[in-house]
Amino acid sequence: MADSEERLAALSVALCAELGHQFRDALLLTDALTHSSFRNEKPAHVRTDNERLEFLGDAVLQWVVSALLWERFPSATAGEMTRRRADLVCEEALAGIARSVSLGAALRLGRGEERSGGRDKPRLLSSALEAVVAAVYLDGGTEAAMRLCRRLFEQLLGGRAPGERDFKTRVQEVLQSRGHRPPTYEVLRESGPDHARNYRVAIVVDGGSYAQGDGRSKLEAEQAAAEQALSLLEAAAPATS
Repeated sequence: MADSEERLAALSVALCAELGHQFRDALLLTDALTHSSFRNEKPAHVRTDNERLEFLGDAVLQWVVSALLWERFPSATAGEMTRRRADLVCEEALAGIARSVSLGAALRLGRGEERSGGRDKPRLLSSALEAVVAAVYLDGGTEAAMRLCRRLFEQLLGGRAPGERDFKTRVQEVLQSRGHRPPTYEVLRESGPDHARNYRVAIVVDGGSYAQGDGRSKLEAEQAAAEQALSLLEAAAPATS
């Protein structure tokens, strides 16, 4: 146990260097890196898990990324900035950023999550990154949160055309070009606690379920289903001479 805690402490120090923030209250970072599975297995060794910090970090990220986009794209419309922000704060993008700073290695996980590859699960990584952003905000205030997000997101801010990940619009355009009615979406399942819901949604084409997707919100799940449907439609496209 002691060896494991020493290893995680060393990894936390390395993570601080990657983040560019030295914590005045080191326990905030420990909380941000503690998954509920670790707390459930070892309650005597934790103050709390990262779920409350994840909730706050989601809001901080929405605000800070909005401000960064406002700076970067002074002529962009509100709609364009909304699409860009959605691309930047989705689970896939946040998990990618978490991997780039080796956040997964520093997570405190229960044995079940450890065995199931939790250190590289997109859901765990994105949630932990949100919690870390909240921890930096609580530790250093708005300026510290802005510096952190500028550091993490700088290279991604202009990396995609706005709406490139708007798969719902793209799949509707493809379907209509092939003579189909606009698709609809059906929620198949909701799971998880209120602060961390997970949705499975089906995209329905001409009355039948065509593809499915998962996400932390209904919209994210709809986008995932539309992305899968778009892949299927592109694969089924007739060959041109």
